[in-house]
Amino acid sequence: MVILVIGGSGSGKSEYAEGRCVQLNMKEKLYIATMEPFGEESLTRIARHRRLRQGKGFDTLDCYTHLEEAKIPAGSTVLLECMSNLAANEMFSPAGRKEDTAAIILSGVHRLIRQAEHVVIVTNQVFSDGLSYSPETESYLVVMARVNEEIARIADEVVEVVHGIPVFLKKGESEGRKI
Repeated sequence: MVILVIGGSGSGKSEYAEGRCVQLNMKEKLYIATMEPFGEESLTRIARHRRLRQGKGFDTLDCYTHLEEAKIPAGSTVLLECMSNLAANEMFSPAGRKEDTAAIILSGVHRLIRQAEHVVIVTNQVFSDGLSYSPETESYLVVMARVNEEIARIADEVVEVVHGIPVFLKKGESEGRKI
């Protein structure tokens, strides 16, 4: 099963995604963490997420770029958090590839889907404020749109979390794992 969980910052999407992973599989659960630790704010967020996952049976794999190289146990439940960080890392970090970011990320996502029993992907709602942005940010938004659209297409479920409330945008009507 592939589930895309989308929401704004602080919406409760991470907690919802973790809960779904626990429901899906009591066996091996892998949390792929994409937030590159830099600065006090990111370290605080990482520590908070680790506290929230504690006791839920997740192993953690830090993967800031090159998702397609991630080694995961076959048949596991994978939580990829968060697509927004992964895209930013691939586009702007020294280790990222900069060019063809959407295609590179989607290649990694498709590889995860082929290996895992369940994949839950968390992404941010970054399209609703209507502001104008720098060219770099506009490029990032284009990448996020392409990646989110493709994942939503192949997902079995798409859930937007709004103020902690899951709103199902797609459930049980997908093309499933046709990648």
